Amino acid sequence: MELTEHRQGNHHVIREVTDQGVRIDQAIYHASLVVGARFLETDWPVCSLDDLDEDRLSVLLGPQPELVVVGIGRTHQVPPIELQMRFVEQGIGFECMTLPAAARTFNVLMSENRRALAALIMA
Repeated sequence: MELTEHRQGNHHVIREVTDQGVRIDQAIYHASLVVGARFLETDWPVCSLDDLDEDRLSVLLGPQPELVVVGIGRTHQVPPIELQMRFVEQGIGFECMTLPAAARTFNVLMSENRRALAALIMA
């Protein structure tokens, strides 16, 4: 599914989500990653919500975003309450949704100049 045709502003844009990967700006990625306005972490070995241990969470919590959007798969998954509470304790918004929905949401947040990250889990 193509999401946008051009880059708006000085931030990353998720252009397309397919079963094979995600296109951010002009590059295609096939593994899980974290993307922010000017942040891209492609060495993020996460395949499920259960993989989000302290080390992998630090990539999401460290930049102190106001909101983290987690995208995984094509059907909605409910994250464990313990995971949700980690974000609440830090005062960071947390939403979990399908991969395509997370990509669209991230692009909207970037257009609003929000301090947000998208954690895109390629399962």
